[in-house]
Amino acid sequence: MIAWISLNMTPGVGPRAATKLLERFGSADAVFHARRTELESLRLKPETVDSIIKNEFHGKASVELDRVKEIGGDVLILDDGSYPALLREIDDPPPVLYVRGDWQACFDLPAVGVVGSRMCSTYGENASEMLARDLASRGICVVSGLARGIDTAAHRGAMRGHGKTVAVMGTGIDAVYPKENAGLVREILESGGAVVSQFPLGTPPLKDNFPYRNRIISGLSFGVLLVEASERSGSLITARLAMEQNREVMAVPGNITSGNSFGTNYLIKSGAKLVQQWQDVVAELPSEISAAILPPKIEGEKAETARRQPELIPADMTDNESKVWGLLSGDESTHIDNLLETSGLSFGDLNSVLVAFDIRDIIRVLPGKHYARRT
Repeated sequence: MIAWISLNMTPGVGPRAATKLLERFGSADAVFHARRTELESLRLKPETVDSIIKNEFHGKASVELDRVKEIGGDVLILDDGSYPALLREIDDPPPVLYVRGDWQACFDLPAVGVVGSRMCSTYGENASEMLARDLASRGICVVSGLARGIDTAAHRGAMRGHGKTVAVMGTGIDAVYPKENAGLVREILESGGAVVSQFPLGTPPLKDNFPYRNRIISGLSFGVLLVEASERSGSLITARLAMEQNREVMAVPGNITSGNSFGTNYLIKSGAKLVQQWQDVVAELPSEISAAILPPKIEGEKAETARRQPELIPADMTDNESKVWGLLSGDESTHIDNLLETSGLSFGDLNSVLVAFDIRDIIRVLPGKHYARRT
């Protein structure tokens, strides 16, 4: 274990270099007993070779393992039976994973990555939360990157579905980024989810870390679902990595006039699976998984009856609540002034309705006194 952590902490040894070393020498322990000429033949940087020869990080690795245990974490190594099987299949998997939470239960479930824009629309946020909720409630672990926007909505949606979610971090597991998601990390852990990182404790959110994080998101998952992505979105990197890892790539279609939809719509044009509901995602999973989750097909008159079912309205609504509910949308938010004008209610009555909706958790209360249905 210590040799693996030491190797992972050695400057210049990323997943690709680690793979070359392990293929050449067979184990992390053997790497640190290799001769200089053998190491140099792998074209490692001189400072990396020096560090391995001196085993500079052996002592720090021992301290690192103690610190991980102190914060309730674990370290998984590549040749450990607990290491996620899907992640082990990718090219150059990370040799070490730092984990916290109920990671065993999470890794035992089929997983889908849900990623997208940090600067998302109400539509994107609602779509991410709805799909994550519906998937998690059916036994799918939702994997995302803890970023603002779509990622945050995906984690929250999974928890609302009383399911599992895994947050893959571009920092050490003790350094939450963005900082405002520290509370979200606590909720994930308390709900039986997990946080994962390949980076040593204390690693800051460096720009170069996030492509590595994205490889883990797609590597842990049978498929990746994109919900809003601009032309230059980092989420498109995750989609490309998923394709390289032979994972399914799926996308939620968006408004053609929105820059946030360029990436997802482009992916759909290029062959990604168009997703409108959770069934579309599950249908792309391995047959043994989808068959256990999807209901049998309904044919004939029963199918036509099912298609004609009206939209469900929350039960036990008052007349005022029904009126306001009809004015709200799940796709776009509505300002309180518009609700006041179109509902004909007094401010006090309207506010009472909105408070009641918020308590029942059927609306989203957004900045600037905007409101939307929680779809």
